[in-house]
Amino acid sequence: MQQHRHASPTQRRCTVRRVQAAGAALAAAGALVLAGLPGSAFAQTDSPSPTPHDAAAAAMAKTSPEVLQAMQRDLGLTASQAKERLVNEAEAGTTAGSLRAALGRDFAGAWVSGATSATLTVATTDARDVATIEAQGARAQVVRHSAGQLDAAKARLDRAAKSTRTADAPVWYVDVKTNAVVVNAIKSSAAKALVDRAGVGSGLVQIKKTDDRPRSFYDIVGGEAYYMGSGGRCSVGFSVTQGATQGFATAGHCGRVGTTTRGVNQQAQGTFRGSIFPGRDMAWVATNAQWTATPYVKGSGGQRVSVAGSTQSPVGGSICRSGSTTGWHCGTISQHNTSVTYPQGTINGVTRTTVCAEPGDSGGSYISGSQAQGVTSGGSGNCRSGGTTFHQPINPLLQQFQLTLKTV
Repeated sequence: MQQHRHASPTQRRCTVRRVQAAGAALAAAGALVLAGLPGSAFAQTDSPSPTPHDAAAAAMAKTSPEVLQAMQRDLGLTASQAKERLVNEAEAGTTAGSLRAALGRDFAGAWVSGATSATLTVATTDARDVATIEAQGARAQVVRHSAGQLDAAKARLDRAAKSTRTADAPVWYVDVKTNAVVVNAIKSSAAKALVDRAGVGSGLVQIKKTDDRPRSFYDIVGGEAYYMGSGGRCSVGFSVTQGATQGFATAGHCGRVGTTTRGVNQQAQGTFRGSIFPGRDMAWVATNAQWTATPYVKGSGGQRVSVAGSTQSPVGGSICRSGSTTGWHCGTISQHNTSVTYPQGTINGVTRTTVCAEPGDSGGSYISGSQAQGVTSGGSGNCRSGGTTFHQPINPLLQQFQLTLKTV
């Protein structure tokens, strides 16, 4: 695959202009296919892998104005900064993926920073990789632990949590920025007990004090509202299909297999065909013939936001959420591969974000630009004072239930 340097801020301003022109051409052509992450369930073509510039063009061509407006409001950006940020993040995601393959076992994570995500940092455990990283226009950081070591340490915590009380140490995750596995703890003793049970070395783990007790967002709606037959309200995540059957992805804690649903109009809608909770927080509802899957999520004021694919955004990237309780809100991705303990049990493999949410938002849509990211799981805080939320990534959900994401 042809390599491209990660553009400088000046180059990116030129890229924005190129992308705007590319977006117009793509809109006229009326078709665009984005390749997903390995294992994603939606169809891919045999066309060449996307370059950073391809990703940037796609980010702009398929991004709804509602997403850009929400980014401006919640991230304090101008219109041009919001567009530039999406371009930079699309290029960074492609470059980081290329470098991950090139560095192999040395790779220790990647993240973007700055108001417009102008800086991509790629960490490695081998100083000899610095030249390779910098040749791609990224900033190199030499660290002690590889991504593989951190993921393995977190996996040991995940296993230990099955036989350890973690209500007072409710969140743990791989933090590539600090090159450690972080355990957020209400009581330090609870975190230490989890770490000791896992047998993870102290050099790999950081314990951080927190007052947050995450909870599942029941009695909620995301995107469009739906209601469970046994009571309660949740949110539609993203439209999906399984063969000829249409439906939507949502949170597993909203219903068990066989639970019936009613739509936002209170009409019979469908049935939970698959559901996992705890462990993961993923589910899908198969709808009846009266409902049609569309490649949109509900934006501010009822405007439709287009979904073009499900390429995962990097740590530090911008992300927006649609929820029927609190509407549109944006923030950034703090960490992938996070585990969180709710009163009902521990959830693994979720993404931690700075986006706020409240009860009624569960199951709703997380989207970066035009790319589906996941469905709302739970969190802490609220949209008045701010908070932390977690989403179940969409690609593992699609793969688990053999679903295809509905895209434009």
